[in-house]
Amino acid sequence: MSLFGSMTTAISGLTAQARALGHVSDNVANSQTVGFKRTDTNFVSFLTDSTQVVHRPGSVVARPDYTNTVQGTIEQSENPIALAIAGQGFFSVALPTGTTNGQTTFDERQFFTRGGDFQMDRNGYMVNGAGYFLQGWSVDATGEPDRTQIQPIRVSDLVFNPIATSSIELSANLPAGSVTPSATPLNIYDSLGTIQPLILTWTPGAANVWTLDVSAAGAGGSLGTIDLNFGAAATPAATDGTIGEFANATGTMSGAATVTGDPALISFTADFGQGPQNITLNIGAFGAARGVTQYAGEEFELRNLAQDGVPLGAYSSTTVRENGDVAINYDNGQARVIARVPVTTFNAPDMLQRLDGQAFMRTLESGEARTTDPASNGAGRLSVGSIERSNVDIAAEFSKLIVAQRAYTANTRIVTASDEMLQDTINMRR
Repeated sequence: MSLFGSMTTAISGLTAQARALGHVSDNVANSQTVGFKRTDTNFVSFLTDSTQVVHRPGSVVARPDYTNTVQGTIEQSENPIALAIAGQGFFSVALPTGTTNGQTTFDERQFFTRGGDFQMDRNGYMVNGAGYFLQGWSVDATGEPDRTQIQPIRVSDLVFNPIATSSIELSANLPAGSVTPSATPLNIYDSLGTIQPLILTWTPGAANVWTLDVSAAGAGGSLGTIDLNFGAAATPAATDGTIGEFANATGTMSGAATVTGDPALISFTADFGQGPQNITLNIGAFGAARGVTQYAGEEFELRNLAQDGVPLGAYSSTTVRENGDVAINYDNGQARVIARVPVTTFNAPDMLQRLDGQAFMRTLESGEARTTDPASNGAGRLSVGSIERSNVDIAAEFSKLIVAQRAYTANTRIVTASDEMLQDTINMRR
């Protein structure tokens, strides 16, 4: 029994070492595969009989020991939308199954991966090198993600509609005692995104009084005038050099009521051919030395001039932010967030089912998938413009290769010795 047992045990050793060699072979072959997780070997013994007085040879089985939780090296990439996870977690991805009416259809099952070498395909989807489509949460107009559903991220908003100017902010100093008018040119946008020149003309009047005239050639010329009373010229008097009140408004101009500390707002209306466009000019605050002031100076001093209108914008690029927001950038300087990339974690990630293309599926042993924002609830943070390399160490794999080869050779010697001893046993009959 012991001779046969020794032979069968050695044969199980040959099988186990062959499997270990297969694991090493798989690891070495995928040493440069993005997001690949190596497979180690766990040898498990099975006993036939083992007591204090007798031990009969059993067998050995080689089981895979997965390393899904072992971080690979994070490497910088020239691809701006490449992603890596620093820490625990996986990207949620979808597997395409074909097209219906020109639209890509996807497998209903959920897949996960660490392979973040995403590129934009011709339909605007973010796809990694293995063909899996990155999934994320859609966002509303305020940029808040809808965490109730996850779907493939698609960049489809290639145009940013123009925004008509509705607010202008101005900060300047009008020189006290000046008798010379000053003009401030400004370009604003109408509802079609067309640039419309605007001129703000400041004309000194009585002491501490300036008259503002707003004119737009595209809207027929002057839109109206309004007086700005500074310091003692206001009723009641304000701090010297600060706006105290508005007076004598004409045309479409109107000024806010005087309340110390409140914004000093002037409203006017312009019609550039698409109907009335209401615009608010913010020139500081009543009784406060900010915005437009009147202090000593040789000439008009413009400090800041800004407006909130934007022209028509065309698609420029796509970026992913560290919080997972996927934003489209346009050539008019604007950006729009269209989705957020979450990170999915498991209680036992080494128990996930492995699939082709460095992908995984949930199993009963892995536990439920928990999808959350990056860098929260135990999920790793996103490293943008980076990829995670394989966690295979070539030097360690060659060490395992040598050990497996020698162990395999040793098991063949056991088989040979058992065979010779069995032959001697048979020859005893002669």
